[in-house]
Parts: sequence; structure tokens; C-alpha cells
Amino acid sequence: MGCWQRLLIFGGVLLRGGGGASVPLAGSRVLVCRRQLSGADSETLKQRRAQIMSRGLPKQKPIEGVKQVIVVASGKGGVGKSTTAVNLALALAANDSSKAVGLLDVDVYGPSIPKMMNLKGNPELSQSNLMRPLLNYGIACMSMGFLVEETAPVVWRGLMVMSAIEKLLRQVDWGQLDYLVVDMPPGTGDVQISVSQHIPISGAVIVSTPQDIALMDARKGAEMFRKVHVPVLGLVQNMSVFQCPKCKHRTHIFGADGARRLARTLDLDVLGDIPLHLNIRETSDTGQPIVFSQPESDEAKAYLRIAAEVVKRLPPPLEV
Repeated sequence: MGCWQRLLIFGGVLLRGGGGASVPLAGSRVLVCRRQLSGADSETLKQRRAQIMSRGLPKQKPIEGVKQVIVVASGKGGVGKSTTAVNLALALAANDSSKAVGLLDVDVYGPSIPKMMNLKGNPELSQSNLMRPLLNYGIACMSMGFLVEETAPVVWRGLMVMSAIEKLLRQVDWGQLDYLVVDMPPGTGDVQISVSQHIPISGAVIVSTPQDIALMDARKGAEMFRKVHVPVLGLVQNMSVFQCPKCKHRTHIFGADGARRLARTLDLDVLGDIPLHLNIRETSDTGQPIVFSQPESDEAKAYLRIAAEVVKRLPPPLEV
């Protein structure tokens, strides 16, 4: 029998290889089962598929001492995700001084938390050989930026990146934290999936500008978290409007209310709007985040309101 005669019968459908003509199957010992599955059989099959799919996935294990993990993510870079993560962490602490807050930067290729939080140096090791976070403005911080030279590029393949992520998740002595804010890298790749599968996440905050191009990727980010069963707390519309400091004219440089339209489509909430303002950029670049350095400004108050909305939507904390 030639290769063009090879047949694959799957679920009653004939698939031919080689582009040959149809071959009669009379005389072939082929049995095609067309039995319709009952409702109970169908449900059993779904459960069996779920069991098979779950095999080999890592077991979620809480980070020791951390009650709630909040990830800040974006579909693409350049939308102000890290600035939002830093000011969200500071706002969580400012809204409730009894809460201990940490900030974890898992953007291995482009860590920006050290500069924004005005931190330098290498973490010390505890007696149990765990890295101790660096502390500033009352926030415990850990980043790949503390482990490599500031100007040195991280030229790593996937396995090395995943090993670094594992160390950042499991080999840091956080002490006791109420909230750990995680600054994720942009996109929907290995790091996002690995973090979501290894640790229980209380919720994700998606950051986007109102621009259509950014919103396309923000939607992908929200859908990715839903697929890995991470609750999406809502969207932050960053750089929503620019107000001229001289004439006070307001201009929607990146479009108006794009994130609000996307939120309605995805049945999500908009946690708040952050304007495009010079003070936010300057304070981030100088390592003096606006929530800390200018707490009475309108921009800082916007972050404080977002932090309050995030807390409202969080599930009950883990017992640690």
C-alpha cells in the first residue's frame, strides 16, 4: 500500500495524506464509533480532560509571610506600569499605616524599581541564606536590578530567566507583609504565566493608556490572567489627559476614555485615572515618587484613590 493510501480515522472523519484520491474502505477492518455522549458522560469527559491538563503544572505555594499578592501588569511597555506599581505600593501604605507593604520587581530585562525607589546596593543574606529586601520610604523592595550592574544588559535565555524568577519568589525574606505589589514585565509570556502558576495571587491590576494600540494589548493581558484563574481587579487609565500648566487647557493626547470602553467590554471596573503630568515623570526619575514627595498633589491623591479601590476588591487575606 502506497503512502498516498494511508488513512487516519479520527472521530468518524477521514483525513488523507499525500493528496490521493478517495479509497474505498470495503474489506478493511475499521470500526468507527458514532455513539452520542450523554450529559453525564460528557461531564465525566470534561473532568478527565481537566485532570490530564493539570498534570505537570506546578503547585501553588504562598510566599512565606505574605498575606496578599497584587500584580501590576500591562499588555505592552511604555504605558507607566512601573510608575503605577511604585505609587500603588506607597499609596497602600499611606492609606493604612498599620499595613506592611513590599514591592517585587520581576521585570528581569528592564528593572526600574531601584531607580524609582532611590535604592542601590546588594541585598544582605539572612541566617537562613535568604536575601533581605532593601528598604526605602517604608517599602521593602526586591529587584533583579540589585543583583546586576545598573548598566549591564541581562542577556539570558528563557531557562535562566525562569531560574531568576524562582529565586525572587522563593529566596527572599520578606518578614511579615500585608501586601506584596509585583511589578510584572510587559506582555503575556513565560514570566507572567510562571508567576501566576507558582504563587496564589489575590488580584491583578491592568495599566493602559487610552490609546487603541495600548488597549489591544491590555485586553490580551486581562484575558491571560482570566485563563490562569487570577482575578482582575480592574483597569488603571494612565496618561488620561494633559493639562497645560499655563493656560490650563486640557488635551486628551492618547484619546479619551478608551480604558473605560474596554472595561465595559470586559465587564471590569476602572480603578481610576492618572493624568499625564510633568510632576509624575520628574519625581519618578529622581527616585522621589509623587505619593511620597508630594502627597497633597492631585496626582498623588489619584493614586491614593486607586489604592483604596484595589483594597475594596481584594479577597480575604491568607493566614500567615
